[in-house]
Amino acid sequence: MGLVRLRIQEFADKQGWNIKEVSDRSGVPYGTVKTYMRLPERATVDLTALCKLARAFDVLMEDLFEVVED
Repeated sequence: MGLVRLRIQEFADKQGWNIKEVSDRSGVPYGTVKTYMRLPERATVDLTALCKLARAFDVLMEDLFEVVED
């Protein structure tokens, strides 16, 4: 299982959005967004949440993460 680094905080900063705004705009629960933004290196992620976040940021889902360990 690979380890990925999420770029949610980076995209939120570019938009000037805080955690609540990201949650409201994406429809992803606040707690999930908070976890993703505070702990960006994850072994597991919810692909549905990433899809919603990508739509909110108007980017490809692949833009939201990078593999840091295979």
